[in-house]
Amino acid sequence: MNDKIVFFDIDGTLVNDEKKIPESTTESISQLQKNGVHVAIATGRGPFMFEPIREELGVDSFVSFNGSFVVFKDEVIHKTPLPAEFITKIEKEAETAGHPLVYLDHQKATCNADDHEIIKNCTFNLMPNYPLYQPGFYKDNEVYQVLLFCQEQHEKAYREGYKGTFDFIRWHEDALDILPTGGSKAKGIEAFIKQMNMKPENVFAFGDALNDIEMLNAAGTGIAMGNGMKEAKEAADFVTKSVDEDGIYYGLKHFGLI
Repeated sequence: MNDKIVFFDIDGTLVNDEKKIPESTTESISQLQKNGVHVAIATGRGPFMFEPIREELGVDSFVSFNGSFVVFKDEVIHKTPLPAEFITKIEKEAETAGHPLVYLDHQKATCNADDHEIIKNCTFNLMPNYPLYQPGFYKDNEVYQVLLFCQEQHEKAYREGYKGTFDFIRWHEDALDILPTGGSKAKGIEAFIKQMNMKPENVFAFGDALNDIEMLNAAGTGIAMGNGMKEAKEAADFVTKSVDEDGIYYGLKHFGLI
């Protein structure tokens, strides 16, 4: 097959600082789809966190949780849930240390601490409502990401204790992501290539941040946003304009995709 596919990061790529999708981006993606090019979102978020964006753009394929839950045309093609036995262990240690946890599956967020101020402060931009209080949620449900709420001086023990089992990624002074070791958006792209029997040179990816670097390298053509981080630009094959300067349109046009 010679199908083409384009992956788009969300923050700083599809949406600007005001969390809005520029009109030129919406029009460009619509044209891309009319041209028969597959469109997918690639993000660290869970599917329920970016459902409005998918609906607005008419996108039914995505890489979520940085590669741990992958969907092509509304069908799950790859998933890597966190091992429940290790979550049980880390939960006990976190409870002893006074560090709350949030568990994420593909549909919702739950937590083991009701009405916790730190959870409120860290997640209000990620999800509209406080996570449902449901301790032990992971025991009966597949969980793809856990949020651990602790400050930097406390994370060393977790990193050393679960080396080779989990990856810990800090995204807030009070919060870390817990993900399967070796997970990345690039893993999700690999699942698409396998599913679609696609040539790597027909894969394009747009991104702007550190967690996009592996994706930009894995794609046949990696495109960094003009507003992106230096490291993302260095990893890319091409640097387009910023998100608010019609960067998506400019990049797609440059490669003849629209």
